[in-house]
Amino acid sequence: MKRFKNILYVAGESVAQNAAIERAVELAANNQATLTVIDVVPPAPEDLDRAARAEAEASWLAQRRSSLDSLLAPHKRRVNCQVVTVAGKRFLEVVRAVLRGGHDLVITEAENPDWSHRLFGSNDMHLLRKCPCPVWLTKPEEKPNYNCIVAAVDIDAWESSAEQQALNKEILELASSLAVSDFANLHLVHVWDAPAEWVFTAWADNPEKTTSEYVEGMRSRHRRAMAQLQAHLRQHIGKDAYDYIAPQVHLPQGLPGVAIPALAKQLKADLVVMGTVGRSGIPGLLMGNTAETILDQLSCSVLVMKPPGFVSPVRSGVD
Repeated sequence: MKRFKNILYVAGESVAQNAAIERAVELAANNQATLTVIDVVPPAPEDLDRAARAEAEASWLAQRRSSLDSLLAPHKRRVNCQVVTVAGKRFLEVVRAVLRGGHDLVITEAENPDWSHRLFGSNDMHLLRKCPCPVWLTKPEEKPNYNCIVAAVDIDAWESSAEQQALNKEILELASSLAVSDFANLHLVHVWDAPAEWVFTAWADNPEKTTSEYVEGMRSRHRRAMAQLQAHLRQHIGKDAYDYIAPQVHLPQGLPGVAIPALAKQLKADLVVMGTVGRSGIPGLLMGNTAETILDQLSCSVLVMKPPGFVSPVRSGVD
């Protein structure tokens, strides 16, 4: 299932990034996409004069370009790929490259690989907030194939907005495509709540019966909404592909910031595909607290998608 046409891979600081590059190459080959590898190095020290700084940066960038060219050499027959090196702040230069080059996916190694419970760092969060295209944050020594993929969607019990519906469909379509290509187990999760439960508990004539009926009604609404998404996915990828991956559905009641990381840990997920909260007409949308709470607790790779109409606060030239 061809989705991406212009992939940007961000070279990491670790030496052992062969697996991550191979995954990027494989994805580019499967999608018949162009692959650009960008390496962002810190600027030269400011205590040097302008000429010395320019010379130091040019030398370092040339070394990095040579190293990455060697790393990509075995793959150049499979994909159309190129190397770009630049000095600056990592997340800013990556977003600017996306804006200039029209990239439709960024793949980058997570910033905090040694943390036991929190994989992502501040640069990652800036990138996730401000990059206009999907961002795939990988763990070091990335698996060549995933075994378990979790797709997290957000459904309104009454009426989801058009952009939220579109984002949910994009999440499921992308997650299922990756599950098919990796022969992975696919899990669909939506966390729901019954916000007025306490009202019935406190004020109803028969609190237990009324509360139970209310909660079950909310559960049924969310179940029906998820069934509609499943029907869309089945139609989109075809019955045979859908039956092959046989996605498992999880509808836990509670808070997404608690339930999604717990489920990912329980399933030993290799990848969580999720979206950011969308509000129409707000350029430079930041991720909501829920999305960031979830990301703070994940220790697996994650692919984050933006809602339709997202506009990055970064500009291709000067921020």
